[in-house]
Amino acid sequence: MKCELCAGDGGELVWRDEHCRVVLAKEPGYPGFCRAIWNAHVKEMTDLEPAQRAHLMNAVYAVESALREAMQPDKINLASLGNMAPHLHWHVIPRFRDDPHFPNPIWSAALPRAGSAAMRGEERVRAKLLENLARLRDGSRQKT
Repeated sequence: MKCELCAGDGGELVWRDEHCRVVLAKEPGYPGFCRAIWNAHVKEMTDLEPAQRAHLMNAVYAVESALREAMQPDKINLASLGNMAPHLHWHVIPRFRDDPHFPNPIWSAALPRAGSAAMRGEERVRAKLLENLARLRDGSRQKT
């Protein structure tokens, strides 16, 4: 079975280094939905060495921080499932009280909504992602 995260970026590529990449997932109703994806095909966090785990989680934290600064969501959801794509990746999802599923997980049945503020400045998100992830490449500590 071909791995979709080995075959492609897994979304709109925003940033990449030699170990991992960050993409905008472009999920309808979820502006700013990102994935932090390990470049090599591994299934679990424990397949990585401790320093590699720390690097991937620092990328996840940089994405979360960028989304919080750029979008001011009501909550951020972090998830590493991999049931459908068994390639190590983290979902970083800004959540808003008016999104299609709040307060439930985004993979649950949608709730009836009158309408939501669907697009919340993705250009701001992209700029903040690049700013925060540049710190990884520079080796400096991440803002949490």
